Amino acid sequence: MVGEKIMSWLLAPFSMIFRALFIVWITLWYGLIQKLLSAKPRAVRLREAFEALGPIFIKFGQVLSTRRDMLAPDFADELAKLQDRVPPFSGDVAVTIVERALGKPLSELYANFDRTPVASASIAQVHFATLNDAAQTPVAVKVLRPNVVRSINQDLRLLHAMAWIVKRINADGKRLRPDEVVAEFDTYLHDELDLMREAANAVQLKRQMNELKEPDVRVLIPDMHFDLCATEVMTMQRMSGVPINQIEKLKAAGVNLKKLASDGIIIFYSQVFRHGFFHADMHPGNISVSLAPESLGTPILYDFGIVGSLTQTDKDYLAHNFLAFFRRDYRRVAELHIESGWVDKTVRVEQLESAIRTCCEPYFGKPLKDISLGVVLLRLFQTSRRFNVAIQPQLVLLQKTLLNVEGLARELDPDLDLWTTAKPFLESWMSEQMGWDKLLNEIKNNAPVYAKLIPQLPVLIFEFLKKYVKPESK
Repeated sequence: MVGEKIMSWLLAPFSMIFRALFIVWITLWYGLIQKLLSAKPRAVRLREAFEALGPIFIKFGQVLSTRRDMLAPDFADELAKLQDRVPPFSGDVAVTIVERALGKPLSELYANFDRTPVASASIAQVHFATLNDAAQTPVAVKVLRPNVVRSINQDLRLLHAMAWIVKRINADGKRLRPDEVVAEFDTYLHDELDLMREAANAVQLKRQMNELKEPDVRVLIPDMHFDLCATEVMTMQRMSGVPINQIEKLKAAGVNLKKLASDGIIIFYSQVFRHGFFHADMHPGNISVSLAPESLGTPILYDFGIVGSLTQTDKDYLAHNFLAFFRRDYRRVAELHIESGWVDKTVRVEQLESAIRTCCEPYFGKPLKDISLGVVLLRLFQTSRRFNVAIQPQLVLLQKTLLNVEGLARELDPDLDLWTTAKPFLESWMSEQMGWDKLLNEIKNNAPVYAKLIPQLPVLIFEFLKKYVKPESK
């Protein structure tokens, strides 16, 4: 019996791999190959292949669609449909899910409920409705896809198996830490499957954005109706706007695209560095722009299922790195990598400094239209491989979101200088972290601790003197 258990434990990883490979085989033969070998245009075939492969691959396609600098136009246009035009599921099924999740008939929950969805994505779809109140308040109802949990769990088992293989057979496996990266991705995806958690995320982000210290930067986030929210259903304020990637409509409405692009950068950096809590799914399907006269050009954020969080240590490290980059202080960047333990302490700082300078210097002062981030990332990856830089799983989501944000900024304002836009914000933030305001806030936050310690100080001082200070001999 013990021997069987030991053999089962030893063979478990291989069993997982074979199951994963079987899933891949089924997917390829009955889904993917049928899509790729059809007579449709190549971009359509690729988009349909992502849809056939499931939610995780749809999300990958969403990220790719924001990087028009890395794709042919037909691929970018077609993959953009994955942002909010994934084939919907039946409105009757949506009603069944809503009634089951909220425990009441639809007529008791909403005055009207449109069974035709207005948007459909990889995890859920959205229906318009009105509340059963005197004002007939218009709302949007997000409904989780049926069986999406099972589909995602199958994909995640495949990713875990692939990570297990990569870590053991690839020379860079240990440095890339694929198992930890997939574990982070696993956590974020399962968080996205809980719409009650998403509603709470929205409230937190809205509270943060109401505290923006840049008076001319605004962002709109819908209110949540928590009495009509559950794990599978979320009811929120209905907000009207034009998708941020519909450039011509925004221009025709008089939206200042340059300001919109720079505001987006500031909003993202504020979430990351001031609060360490950021919207981590910022593709065009989740952002629209208000055309109302009182808020013309203000971005509206949706879909708060995936959020990232950073510790104070992460924020400090990233801010120092970004600021050093913007100041072209490559030696400080190299020192920070070594001090943080990301690079072995035996690495010579001069060599790392030279490698980083070679990667980054050619791109300073250039507008986004003249920068190929794909080339930059490739060169940085080659540098990290040379110096055995360890991948940080907690920052993978931030890196993915940074790609989204930069892709959006490129669409809105190709002449945007990313460095010039971000540098003043980071310098201001660093001043906040090191100035008198920071000291006063620390004292205020720790006041309860100080209140307990102060009465004990005389006793503590007496005990210290008694223990460490010897009386003078006569």
